[in-house]
Amino acid sequence: MPLRTIATFAIAIVLGLFAVVLINSYIGSQKKVQQAQVQTGVGAPVVVAASPIARGVVIAPQLLKVVNYPAGSVPANAFSAVNQLTSADKTQQRIALRDLSPDEPVLQNRVTKPGENLNLATELDPGMQAVTLRTSDIQGVAGFVFPNDRVDLLLTRTVGSGDHQVAVTQVFAENVRVIAIDQSDDQEQTKPSVSKSITFEITPEQAQSLTLAQTIGTVSLSLRHVQDAAPVNRLVTTQASFGFFAAPTVHKAKPMGPTVRVTRGAETSVVELSSR
Repeated sequence: MPLRTIATFAIAIVLGLFAVVLINSYIGSQKKVQQAQVQTGVGAPVVVAASPIARGVVIAPQLLKVVNYPAGSVPANAFSAVNQLTSADKTQQRIALRDLSPDEPVLQNRVTKPGENLNLATELDPGMQAVTLRTSDIQGVAGFVFPNDRVDLLLTRTVGSGDHQVAVTQVFAENVRVIAIDQSDDQEQTKPSVSKSITFEITPEQAQSLTLAQTIGTVSLSLRHVQDAAPVNRLVTTQASFGFFAAPTVHKAKPMGPTVRVTRGAETSVVELSSR
């Protein structure tokens, strides 16, 4: 092997080891800073899960711990003390609405209110409603929609009358959260399955639109990327959106001239007279 190649490999190895040392040193210093903040009380206290907490488990003191977050980094709707989440009174206990990982902050929207039972109504955000749509394998994205996914709701129908009918597809609800598939609201579900119904969390106005849409056309879903919250650019698509679309030609009947009714036995016919 040429000497230059050996020297290049040696330099690369030395630089790599140097980078590893620097990274370990930085991580160690950050841990020391965090430990010092906890010991000195610097920062803001935040209640986090001390161990994995499964959905439906009653929140108990031994499942929680308090850590200090840097100033300005405290999550919204976080709790600052364990006694804010726990109670000796069983009628005032809280229940986890979703699975919580160790060291994950316990937020208000991840637990029930004191004394509430775990049901679909407790998972709805204030001002929102739950409405169910009957679906098929095509409407439901072949079973790849799961609880807590986000979808757009589309209505396809025919507008106009007679020879002037046109097919139209419109988006009438955007970035809608799925809260249940059939009778399951398990957010850890990952195996696709064709469902008969999907339940959404939508506004009262969207609930009216969805109910009406099911009676006047076909409602389908469009699954969004997990981080996509952008509004839809085109809300309505018609046949003309695919290119040139000629309106149907209406053939008008030729006006008739003077006529005379002729009866021969039991048969009667109308004969047009010549204009000459």
